[in-house]
Amino acid sequence: MWEAFDVGLPDQAAGRAMIAQQLLNGLVSGGVYALFALGFTLVFGLHGILNLAHGGVLMAGAFIAYYTVQAGLPLALGLVLAIIGGGLLSVLLEFTAFRRLRRSGEVEFGAIISSIGANLVLVTIAQRISHTQVMRFPFGTFPIVIYQFLGVRVSALQLFMAACSLVLVVILTFCLYRTGAGRQIRAVASNERAAVLVGTNPNAVYFQTFFLSGALAGAAGVLVGLAFNSIHFMMGEPYLLRGFVVIILGGLGSVPGAMLGSLLFGMIQTLTIAYLPSGLTDAIIYSILFLILLVRPNGLLGKPAAGVMRGRR
Repeated sequence: MWEAFDVGLPDQAAGRAMIAQQLLNGLVSGGVYALFALGFTLVFGLHGILNLAHGGVLMAGAFIAYYTVQAGLPLALGLVLAIIGGGLLSVLLEFTAFRRLRRSGEVEFGAIISSIGANLVLVTIAQRISHTQVMRFPFGTFPIVIYQFLGVRVSALQLFMAACSLVLVVILTFCLYRTGAGRQIRAVASNERAAVLVGTNPNAVYFQTFFLSGALAGAAGVLVGLAFNSIHFMMGEPYLLRGFVVIILGGLGSVPGAMLGSLLFGMIQTLTIAYLPSGLTDAIIYSILFLILLVRPNGLLGKPAAGVMRGRR
């Protein structure tokens, strides 16, 4: 995401500093991937479906923040509105694209087709709103401040992105493991019929899960838009593919696996871009994914019957 910074150190020290710089960049980008992939895997872990409209929710979050800033309001408000808007949009998708299919029992394949259609609707609306133009945050939206430590350059934006990712992941973990709603989510993911028998309302659980999923995607959209200062109606599509790779790498339905897979994906991607020809980046990433799956067919932390936060009770 950011290039290494040469501070004129001797060759060996400069090499170490460059590697450290790339690892830092990879961790920051991995944190953004984690926000997107966690929302992706939450829905899969509970519903057993791949929500292919998740990239559209990411794009919508970036649009909400952009137009908030364009209206003269602070970026912090734009981030909050993007989180809320992404969550509500995801809930709307659950009502319109998935709920009826879930009741009919044809949720897996039918929901994939339905989510593709929903994503096309979101992309088309954004295309009309933006007139197919690439939009950028106004100059000075986020202060350009660079910190330097032991030959490694850290920008204020990187620190902000890392802090946002960390805070949101901690909040998600707390919600899943330390609240009654989180226990209900894990109960429905494990056995919906048994959860209903003990008084859990599955519709409320689906509402909560989709809201959390969309909120994380909306936040990720804002961070992506700030990192590249490029917002357009197709920006969610590459992240949809990368998020799919991440959840396979970490283990389908495993939230800890999604976090681990995101960090690994971010660092591998950054290192390959820095040290190898750009055309080899995707080939290297997918080759590593293939080799890992040969050894761990269910992903790094996945299990044959994957669900939300599998392996932890």
